[in-house]
Amino acid sequence: MNGHDLLTLGFPEGKIIGLALRAVSKAAEDGTPEMDIRRTLEALLNDPTSYGDDPLYGEVARLLIDYMTPSAQPNLQTYAPYAIWGKQGIDPGAITQMERAVRLPISVRGALMPDAHVGYGLPVGGVLATHNAVIPYAVGVDIACRMRLTIFDTTPHIMEQKRDKFRKLLETLTCFGTGQTWDTPRHHPVMDDPVWREHSLIGRFKDTAWKQLGTSGSGNHFVEFGSLSVNEPFALPSGQELATGKYLALLSHSGSRRLGFEIANHYTEIAMNKWASLPKDYQHLAWLDLNSGAGEEYWVAMELAGRYASANHAIIHEQIIDALRFDVLGGVENHHNFAWKEIIEGQTLIVHRKGATPAGEGFLGVIPGSMIAPGYVVRGRGKAESLFSAAHGAGRKMSRREAFGRFDWDALKRNLKRQNVELLSAGLDEAPGAYKDIEQVMAAQADLVTTLAEFQPRMVKMDGSTGKNYAPED
Repeated sequence: MNGHDLLTLGFPEGKIIGLALRAVSKAAEDGTPEMDIRRTLEALLNDPTSYGDDPLYGEVARLLIDYMTPSAQPNLQTYAPYAIWGKQGIDPGAITQMERAVRLPISVRGALMPDAHVGYGLPVGGVLATHNAVIPYAVGVDIACRMRLTIFDTTPHIMEQKRDKFRKLLETLTCFGTGQTWDTPRHHPVMDDPVWREHSLIGRFKDTAWKQLGTSGSGNHFVEFGSLSVNEPFALPSGQELATGKYLALLSHSGSRRLGFEIANHYTEIAMNKWASLPKDYQHLAWLDLNSGAGEEYWVAMELAGRYASANHAIIHEQIIDALRFDVLGGVENHHNFAWKEIIEGQTLIVHRKGATPAGEGFLGVIPGSMIAPGYVVRGRGKAESLFSAAHGAGRKMSRREAFGRFDWDALKRNLKRQNVELLSAGLDEAPGAYKDIEQVMAAQADLVTTLAEFQPRMVKMDGSTGKNYAPED
């Protein structure tokens, strides 16, 4: 018998199948006929409580009992403390979502960033510290979505001199859109990670992940060239000291593609089944105990998705760097949509940052604006009240549907021309007017980060497959 056979019988994916296969193998070695093994497995699924003390199937039975038994109604009457930055610019729905999150019995502290807006479960821009539990939808479906900035040892004026070359690089060396893949898969050591073999869920999506390696998603994901203006000298993670001045830079925003989506939805379903007693408004805040089999599995999967998302950016940047042949001074990379184990108030907590940038003391990050608004390289101030976090961007101020109805390409093209930005492709839902004012967001979190440099987009590539996309020839 193999894993597929166990799935067909009704065993849930993950650690349980691995343990069940081990028990099946031992039973077969002891001479038990396959038909008898199958009958035992069926009986085990039907009534795992009868096998709790079984020397061969006991551990499988105990995990099945935990998986199949819904938890009692949790106490949602007490609040963990939380703080808000830029409250006047945050819609009430996001604040309501934050107030639900801090009512969970696992919640210890929360924070809401100035770019916050409504999401699923935890609002985008929400930060939540929990005790020994992870909430898949407080991490998000695009696990480890991140920013990566590469800084070249040349001035941005080179773009004006060789605009056709830069345009061709973005058109040919990037790949955007839901489900999109490269015809020829790229290579990176992350695809040799043993977790692909050891984790039953992740292994199912390895081929797709490989084909999508080095690609970007839809929505607000982008790859863009721009001008980086350094306000004060600072050291890059590479050790290179960056002097004041203007530099050519490449900035990308993307995540873990379908892999992250599948992980998030699979473990959210498990969590929601476990906490079926939660009120409807709380269901996307269902959590997994990190001591449980599902919690352990999710954490391993999330961390691999993080390494995979970083590899995506590495491929994108390496391809463009190799084609440009300019010396690289270094770069900055940071991620959001993740959960970290951090020491908060003397105890180890799980810090979820859904659309929030880590901003510990001295930590470097990139906070983008929009396709025409500047982004910023920042250094974290290590503010404990914010759970050492900051905004991850300007943040949406209207839904995508509303943006499609309110904006038109003629007005956007005029705006792009005024700002000297060339847009190769995008959806109209990414029009700058759909976003908050990045300057107001940065002002609201001046106590969370120090601004070191300003990135001004000059040539932007996004997914243009929405049906309301920008066509350069129009």
